[in-house]
Formats: sequence, C-alpha cells, structure tokens
Amino acid sequence: MTKTFGEYEPPKPISKAEREARKAFRQVDAEKAMSEHALAEKAFSQNRERLKAERLAREAAAGPVPKKQPKAKKK
Repeated sequence: MTKTFGEYEPPKPISKAEREARKAFRQVDAEKAMSEHALAEKAFSQNRERLKAERLAREAAAGPVPKKQPKAKKK
C-alpha cells in the first residue's frame, strides 16, 4: 500500500524479544565505543608527553632565550 503525502502511519509495536535484543546490542556498542575512546585518549596522552619531552630537550640544548629589545618610539 502506497502512502499519499501527509498520511500518517503509527509505528508498529516491537516485541519484548526485539526490545531485549536491541538493548543488548546497544550495551555492546556502548562498551566498544568507550574502549575505543579510552584507547584514543591514551594514545593522545602518550604522544603529547613524548612531544613535550622532545620540546623540553630542544629548549635545554638551545640555552636560554634572549629577551627582546623594546622598539624605539618614533618622534
């Protein structure tokens, strides 16, 4: 049966078994997403720490940074 524009068809009720299956799949998907997020966060943190250590080593090797001289005012 083809619906015409503007015709409303209420959603079909789902069975208890289908609700339980959807709930189980949602839980599995949520756990997977959380573990992926944790892995990405850990990798980001490790990379940030590595880059920080490299930057500090470069700065230590370069010595102190000279202070900038203030610009002379034009008259």
